[in-house]
Amino acid sequence: MARFDRILCAVDFDANSALALRVAMELAEDRGATLHLLHVVAMPPGPEVALSFDKMERAARTKLKRLARQKLGDNVAYEIHVTMGDPGLEILQMAKRLRANIIVMATHGRRGLRKLILGSVAERVVREAPCPVLSIKPGSQTASPAKAKRPR
Repeated sequence: MARFDRILCAVDFDANSALALRVAMELAEDRGATLHLLHVVAMPPGPEVALSFDKMERAARTKLKRLARQKLGDNVAYEIHVTMGDPGLEILQMAKRLRANIIVMATHGRRGLRKLILGSVAERVVREAPCPVLSIKPGSQTASPAKAKRPR
């Protein structure tokens, strides 16, 4: 069985990333793993990037800590990470730095022109990740990894 003791979960604070967090938490509980929560602050345009980042980083860290306390509590060991930059690149670099065994992240389900213009962070991460990636689609009804019933 695969050893997942360092799980990276990318969180962008939307409803689907909350579902990805739940799946990552259940996987971490099941495996006794440390869950690494990552939020990437998109780089703001303009000359005041450093000042803007400090404010945005503090706000994101506070929000991520609150989310972790509410959703994870004492059920699982976790660490908080906040970085600034291109989300796809930052997720990949964090996975390498942490030597993550798996990445859990939401997809936004964009198609067509929106995907072409906005790109797909999840698609890039799946293609370039140094470990397996579990992508959670919008509105998916995922079963708990530990409690899923196996067909007979």
